[in-house]
Amino acid sequence: MIDRICKFIASLFCIGYIPVAPGTLGSFVALFFYFFVKDYPELIGPIILISFILGILTAGRAEQGFGGKDSSEIIIDEFVGMLVSLYLLPVRFGYIVWAFLLFRFFDIVKPFPVNRLEELSGGLGIMLDDIMAGVYTNLILHGVHLLFFIINRVWHS
Repeated sequence: MIDRICKFIASLFCIGYIPVAPGTLGSFVALFFYFFVKDYPELIGPIILISFILGILTAGRAEQGFGGKDSSEIIIDEFVGMLVSLYLLPVRFGYIVWAFLLFRFFDIVKPFPVNRLEELSGGLGIMLDDIMAGVYTNLILHGVHLLFFIINRVWHS
């Protein structure tokens, strides 16, 4: 029973069982969810934290049940990573699109240290590489936002 619950949560309520691009689907689920909570930024941090903890607790056990290292059915990590990508960014279409594209890029390419974090065992390794991909994305987009802010200030002064 516990194994089934872990698989259910780690697969984002069985969405991870869809055989076409499950990681991308997990990111889309996060975007869909984001549109419901975007107007309540004070909720996004706790949701990320709770989802991260749930992912650590369930993904490792689900991985054993699925029989493979970071099985494609496990997509709670993409859900959390995508939310990290969007965390505290302006809610604008451009930022959302770039967050999605950059997050998927970093999640697939796995630059250092994303690739190292993936090597950790169990739920922690499954979750941390996507969290780091989300952090990279978030930092880049916050940097772009700051740059546009500075350019705008200089231009209008």
